[in-house]
Order: sequence, then structure tokens, then C-alpha cells
Amino acid sequence: MQERLNDAQVLLNNTQTTLNNTVLEVNDLKMYFPIKAGLMQRVVGYVKAVDGVSFKIKNGRTMGLVGESGCGKTTVGKTILRLNEKTSGEVLFNGKDIFAMDRKELRSIRPQMQIVFQDPFSSLSPRLPVSEIIGEAVKEHGIVPNSEYDEYLDHIMKSCGLEPYHKDRYPHEFSGGQRQRICIARALALNPDFVVCDEPVSALDVSIQAQIINLLKDLQNELGLTYLFISHDLSVVEHISDEVGVMYLGDLVEYGSKKSIFRNPLHPYTQALLSAAPIPDPSAKMDRIILEGSIPSPANPPSGCKFHTRCPKVMDICSRVVPITKEMEPGHTVACHLYD
Repeated sequence: MQERLNDAQVLLNNTQTTLNNTVLEVNDLKMYFPIKAGLMQRVVGYVKAVDGVSFKIKNGRTMGLVGESGCGKTTVGKTILRLNEKTSGEVLFNGKDIFAMDRKELRSIRPQMQIVFQDPFSSLSPRLPVSEIIGEAVKEHGIVPNSEYDEYLDHIMKSCGLEPYHKDRYPHEFSGGQRQRICIARALALNPDFVVCDEPVSALDVSIQAQIINLLKDLQNELGLTYLFISHDLSVVEHISDEVGVMYLGDLVEYGSKKSIFRNPLHPYTQALLSAAPIPDPSAKMDRIILEGSIPSPANPPSGCKFHTRCPKVMDICSRVVPITKEMEPGHTVACHLYD
């Protein structure tokens, strides 16, 4: 009887997920890393890497997450996959809280959530050939029967622009773009629903970047994948994303559709980022917004609005009161006192 109830609940959850069409929902996610000092290694403070981030990603969509280095983008991606244990908040994957899962449940859901790391060379074992790098997890999770393993591996490699004769080669024998294709193939071999792309093209040449971005888009259209695309390159984010979130010092300061963010940026930080993006026209005049100073330490963030120490439009209230996130138009939110 209990098994039937459990099956009915699973069916209900799956039906609700289909209706809502939301693969990932993040609610007020916080990730603080303790700072220890002294002989006793006592906790004397916290690095607030992620400080209350919320967003949703629908099935088959791509959310771009942008911001300066050190703003917490990668930590968001790793915490979503439970590679970090959260401080607080909620991460729902297909309607289920991944932090409420036990070890067995988490293991069963692992193939559905994958990551492509920033540096393809350091994320690949130099001691394993490509066939083992891509196929190790396939065998571990029993994705396909042993009789179909070789054929499945060939199919995955061809889908990612690799040839079957590459299987016996090692990572050092490939170019940077080919190594990133290996990383993508390793993630896709588990037939995931959701993939975190952690700056997957930042270490590649511009021409190779375009190839990898086009590959990711083609695979998304073919397999119905959902991406969280982390990057500091706004031109890449504009090309691949459907929605965009802008992070500053652990906070999501602006969120909206790609069209609304790039055509009507509301937060002064978003405006500064967009003004710094290069334009492929030497005769075009750029109205560059220069931000003074550097990003404050996440271990000791400023009071009120964290951006007020660098904001060109700062007001008295900014240093005292934390801004509330407001929806300025459907789906377009911003956390700034300019819009109170």
C-alpha cells in the first residue's frame, strides 16, 4: 500500500513539473565559507560567496549568469549540484529538494545533473584514455547494457564532434577545443536533463569559442537540454541565453529576459558591464562607465547596497538600507533604490 502511495506521489510530482515546465528552482540560496584562525582554528567570520540568490530555469531554456570574477557565479553552480553543502535556502530539481535527499536518492539523480568545467585540461585525468573518461560514469550508472556500450560511446563522441578513433588517445594529444568537446561528451553521455556550463569557452580562442557555443546550442535543440551558462563574456551570453541574471558580490542584482537586460538595463552595475563590452566597429563611439575601486571582500561586504561603494548613482539611503528586489516589468526584476 505504501509503495502505491509513493508511486502516486512520484506521478503527481512529475505531472506538476510538466505543467510548471520548470526544471530548476532556486530559492534564497546562501553559501557561506567559514574563516578559521588561531591554534584552535576557531571560526572568526564567513566568506559570503552566495548571499540569497533566487531564480528559475524552464525546460529547454538557457539562463546566463554574469558578473565580475569573484562575484559567486561558480559557487552558485556548484552548490546547485550539491558539490557544496548550502548554508541555507532551497534548490528544487524537477520539483524535488536535492538537499533533502539521502545518499541513495542523490546518487540516482546525479546523471540528470551534469557540469562542464572551465579548464578542459585540468578537469580531465591525464592517465585515462578518452574512452574511459567518457564511459566510466556510463558503466557506473548502467546507462546502457554492456552489449551496446561501444556503439553508444561512438554515438556520443560523433554528436560532440569527435571521431571513434579518438577513444584510445589521451587528453594531452588534443587541442583545447577538442578537450572541451571531450568534457561535453562526458557530461552528455549520462543523458542529463540539466547542465551547468561553468565558463566553458573562456580558456579557448575566439574561433573555437564559436564552435563550442554552436555545438551546445545544437545539442540543446536536439536533446532538449536545460543550461545554466556561467560567463563573464556578455557577447557569448547574449548569443546563447534566453534569460540573464547579473551577480555582484553574492547577490543577484538584476534578472530578466535577454532582450530586456540588453535593451533596457536597469541596475547601474548592469549598465557598467554592458558599456564595457567591445563593439566590432572601430568608428563607433562608446559611452564607457568607469567603476572606481575594486570589488569589496565578501568576508566583509559593505552595509546597505553592496554596490554603493562603486556606484556612480549612489544616494544616501544606499549605504544604510538593503534594496528590495522589485519587478519593474513582467519577468524583469532589479534590486536598486533608484526604483523605490
